[in-house]
Amino acid sequence: MSQRLTAVFTPFENLTDPRVNRTRRHELFDIVVVALCASIASGDSWHDAERFGKERLTWLRTFLKLENGIPSHDTFGRVFAKLDPAGLVNCIQLWLEEIGREAGGHIAIDGKTLRGSFDTAAGKNPLHLVSAWATANRLTLGQVAVDCKSNEITAIPLLLKLLDLKNATVTIDAMGCQKEIAKEIKEKEGDYLLGLKDNHPKLREAATQAFLNALDGESPPEDMRKHTTVEVNSGREERREYFAMPAPKSLPGFADWVGLATLVMVVRITKIGDVEKGEASYFLTSLPAKVKKLAKLIRAHWSIENQLHWVLDVTFSEDASRIRKGQAPQTSAMLRRLAVSILSSDTSMKDTIRGKRYRASLSTDVLERLLLGFSRK
Repeated sequence: MSQRLTAVFTPFENLTDPRVNRTRRHELFDIVVVALCASIASGDSWHDAERFGKERLTWLRTFLKLENGIPSHDTFGRVFAKLDPAGLVNCIQLWLEEIGREAGGHIAIDGKTLRGSFDTAAGKNPLHLVSAWATANRLTLGQVAVDCKSNEITAIPLLLKLLDLKNATVTIDAMGCQKEIAKEIKEKEGDYLLGLKDNHPKLREAATQAFLNALDGESPPEDMRKHTTVEVNSGREERREYFAMPAPKSLPGFADWVGLATLVMVVRITKIGDVEKGEASYFLTSLPAKVKKLAKLIRAHWSIENQLHWVLDVTFSEDASRIRKGQAPQTSAMLRRLAVSILSSDTSMKDTIRGKRYRASLSTDVLERLLLGFSRK
């Protein structure tokens, strides 16, 4: 048995098996590990997990027991439908801690709907997952499920409780711009950068007016900072002007926003040919008015869309997945996100995520390299 590979998956031994003893023909540890390996190696369904396991049985038995062979696709489905999502997330977080892959300085939080997870017969809406993404290390740190996007407000505090936020900056779009969320982040010794839109109309209006007053003078205030970036791509020019200044204490409800230090305005101007359009966005943050750092965080926030959600849809076919029974949409989604983290963190191969998945499906040497590379501090 390969001790190195066995050690990689040790945290999964802490999972609680939801089955009664008389129904257990396959170890829970084996089932979860085979499913994860299959997900890395281009498997997008329980049928794929079964196919992968049967084709790679000899290799899998070098570090797994598999005394009764590979579970059927029905067994994978039943087990993941009953498996506790919170328990799986806790095991993955333990794994990340043990291998020294902490969150780092920036955690982006955003939601994604699993469009294929609906079940009309059972009256079940598509599942909406709120995930935490460490932008620098490209790691999914945790997720919480809700039954619709509007419930992100209740899901985000639950997700924050799962995370170590000390010395991290959390960025969230306007849905998460809530006083309680800002307070939770600060109490856990983190900082926040929150999008400000019309869900706080008086505050949004006051922030807009504060910048208008500052910019209408003959010269900007000394404590205001500005940073400009310009990108040109295929005839499309995008100019972003970032402004940051200390948050005025006269803002409505200022005292209720724990740690509020800075207001940020981003003016985004796009030009295609002779047509020019502009829009302004606003943010609240507990960070000081260091505009270049704030600009970098605002841009990096959207890596959760580009490097996680887009990859899940295009490369892992998540929106097309019809896994929908019990807890399976959540537990399978967490395995996919872990697979994305493993593939994204690899630097040994110059290839796309899709390319690495395909190569892992062809070669156990490649799959083994990905797993051992991820688990190495």
